[in-house]
Amino acid sequence: MSGLAMPKPDAETMRRRAEIVADMRIIVPGEGVVDAANEMRAFETDGLTAYRQSPLVVVLPETVAQVSRVLKYCNERNIRVVPRGSGTSLSGGALPLEDAVLLVMSRFNRILAIDYPNRVVVAQPGVTNLGITTAVEQEGFYYAPDPSSQIACSIGGNVAENSGGVHCLKYGLTANNVLGIEMVLMNGEVVRLGGSHLDQAGYDLLGVMTGSEGLLGVVSEVTVRILKKPETARALLIGFPTSEQGGQCVADIIGAGIIPGGMEMMDRPAIHAAEDFVHAGYPLDVEALLIVELDGPSVEVDHLIGLVEAIAYRNGSTTCRISQSEEERLSFWAGRKAAFPAVGRISPDYYCMDGTIPRKELPRVLAGMRGLSEKYGLGVANVFHAGDGNLHPLILYDANVPGELDKAENFGADILRLCVEVGGVLTGEHGVGIEKRDLMPEMFNQIDLDQQMRVKCAFDPNHLLNPGKVFPQLRRCAELGRMHVHRGQVAFPDIPRF
Repeated sequence: MSGLAMPKPDAETMRRRAEIVADMRIIVPGEGVVDAANEMRAFETDGLTAYRQSPLVVVLPETVAQVSRVLKYCNERNIRVVPRGSGTSLSGGALPLEDAVLLVMSRFNRILAIDYPNRVVVAQPGVTNLGITTAVEQEGFYYAPDPSSQIACSIGGNVAENSGGVHCLKYGLTANNVLGIEMVLMNGEVVRLGGSHLDQAGYDLLGVMTGSEGLLGVVSEVTVRILKKPETARALLIGFPTSEQGGQCVADIIGAGIIPGGMEMMDRPAIHAAEDFVHAGYPLDVEALLIVELDGPSVEVDHLIGLVEAIAYRNGSTTCRISQSEEERLSFWAGRKAAFPAVGRISPDYYCMDGTIPRKELPRVLAGMRGLSEKYGLGVANVFHAGDGNLHPLILYDANVPGELDKAENFGADILRLCVEVGGVLTGEHGVGIEKRDLMPEMFNQIDLDQQMRVKCAFDPNHLLNPGKVFPQLRRCAELGRMHVHRGQVAFPDIPRF
């Protein structure tokens, strides 16, 4: 796997594979266990397809009791487990391990409760992101976070990665829209965090779990907030001669106190790829395209459209289209939503990055990426959530050309280093996984990483859940020093512990 260091397979686990598979069939009967090599190929990678690995065995439970028994069994026998949702992770978070049970939650695909008066939906983790909106839209509601993969990605995976989407600027990420979860710990214990209420006392364990990338527990139920659809939603399609002008327009819109429902930006390669793919009517003579959506009461939206249009022209926009119907608004977004598959038509392979920067640094970072593109001799198409500075550069390469994957990886690493250098962070919504794992020291010192590892150890002391992800050093919790218990007493017994 391109020289990527992963935990060495445990020889004892590999020796006992047949026994483990047989025991899994007892816990999850029927067709819930997949162990044939050719059938497991469907699970050997996730959205980061540059890396592939066949798992020890694939287990697809249908009940919380089965999940609990699988985890307890593996915990007692020191067997690693990799949780997986729909497999759309773009950071390698669901990459299997050779000696690990791949625990796939896709059969948990039912919506359990819809509470319109309290604007709450309770769903199993395998329900797709878009499936929640589909279930409530007939009553005029929707679920706000909307990643581009929303037709396929699961709500449990959204919790694991703290996914965002084009409307996260105004309505927040998954963390801002999840009220509670049920989760299964590595020892098989089932616990609930949060619920249908707004907040809970004590440690923010729900916040810890959201974005934990499968390292702390397996989500078995999710309670989310749904919103009433706005009275009006309209979008502006604004073209600029340079990306720098588009970036300045973004800063000026936010600086004017306007918070759009969504604000996305694409550069010339992404614009042309998207237009060729979906024929959304994008202008092809611009270097940057900004999509700004405004929602709310119609009077307010009309007023804000005028303000945004004026800001755009002050920043040198050469074209500005305002949607006149719902169909036209959706067509504006169609190209942006299809940008990733569209770019796949112009390059044999692409490497999708995910970093976040302060908005004011957008021109500097775009210029830096152009320089890196020349340095590595690889093209790059930019698609990003402009409002919150979440960049998604798509590095274009051909995996069949020797050395190009390595160049793409190094190119991507330099982009992320640049993001950190200007005051940004390594990831906005895709997670760390294996893709950014070895770049964590660029952002965190050893004290920071040790503290994060201690949280991991509190939930999973044997380091069996999704090992080899997020943390740059492959270590055990014992290396940090376990909590010391003397004569049945822990230090500082008055401190509440999980």
